[in-house]
Amino acid sequence: MTVSEKINAIATKSSWIRKMFEEGNRLKTLHGADKVFDFSLGNPNLLPPDAFKEVLKEVASDKGAVHSYMPNVGYPDTRAAVAVTVSKEQGVTLTENEIIMTCGAAGALNVIFKTVLNPGDEIISPVPHFVEYGFYADNHGGTLVKVPTNEDFTLDIKAIESEINPKTKIVLINSPNNPTGQIYSKESLDQLGALLREKNKEFNTTIYLVSDEPYRKVVYDNAVVPGIFESYDESIVATSYSKDISIPGERIGFLAVNPKAKYKDQIYGGFALSNRILGYVNAPALMQRVIAKVQGLSVDIDLYKRKRDLFCEGLKDAGYDFTVPPGAFYLFPKSPIADDVKFVQALQEELILTVPGSGFAGPGYFRIAYCVDDKSIENSISGFKKVMAKFS
Repeated sequence: MTVSEKINAIATKSSWIRKMFEEGNRLKTLHGADKVFDFSLGNPNLLPPDAFKEVLKEVASDKGAVHSYMPNVGYPDTRAAVAVTVSKEQGVTLTENEIIMTCGAAGALNVIFKTVLNPGDEIISPVPHFVEYGFYADNHGGTLVKVPTNEDFTLDIKAIESEINPKTKIVLINSPNNPTGQIYSKESLDQLGALLREKNKEFNTTIYLVSDEPYRKVVYDNAVVPGIFESYDESIVATSYSKDISIPGERIGFLAVNPKAKYKDQIYGGFALSNRILGYVNAPALMQRVIAKVQGLSVDIDLYKRKRDLFCEGLKDAGYDFTVPPGAFYLFPKSPIADDVKFVQALQEELILTVPGSGFAGPGYFRIAYCVDDKSIENSISGFKKVMAKFS
């Protein structure tokens, strides 16, 4: 076999996801893309803000700009600009020496895991969670340990506590969450911080709290995403500009280390090394220069809120059971039958593409990505109603 046994096993295990996307492409070819309602991918449909495009042109046309290597952690002026923003979000003062520019949030997570994990270490993650977390953990010899959340997908602190042991190295959270859109409260983060401090003393170790936050700015109804740095010193943020500026293909993000972290200098140096030896070397130079000038910029979040409300109204009328998400651009309704894969296949018969919750360690649910045009949402509701009626 030319493919490694591990990759072949992963590919086999994930084959139903691949088949689902292949079926989606087949349906689009057969019926026309405009007749197929594709809610499968979290690919922002809003264009980047005009201000971003203007800055991009300005930076690209700068004859004095260079495209050579820079420090692996990124340009100092970019990191300084990012530090100002993160300080406001976290309520803790950071400098450029706590920021590392990365190739998106995925790059940031892999850098973190590479730096702090020893073989056999465990990462605790509340479920449902982003589909790649287990693969990222495995990349660096770690094991992902899944813990349940409450019925509304908020943190279950007791469930997390039950899984912490001497092998625990990271508790990984994602808020606002993909796939549920849930935001974890300040109270729950404080409780989690207190628990981790207690366990650090019990096991004479350091457990890191890592927050994956690419949807931080995509929130509705005056919702607030609390910072983790005030709740727990041994904390790290990983994020990107993919969703709030609609530039996922540019692969630009950063990680931020809590300045109060006990071993901050050691892990920061480790992050810089990992950024290089993982092959990222540094975050894209052009995007770093742009990001430095557009801090605080985002697409019009109200447009996503309108899409959410359109879907919620239609699905509620059709009889679906779901928690209205305060953030991100996903809905995670319950499947009316236990087999979420079978239900998603039934939706495909109505040319509706969604993702089974099983792919996010959330069986019995399915994910809808509503970062699409409004007409796709409006025109799909009759199909959602038809399939619900079939299984009611």
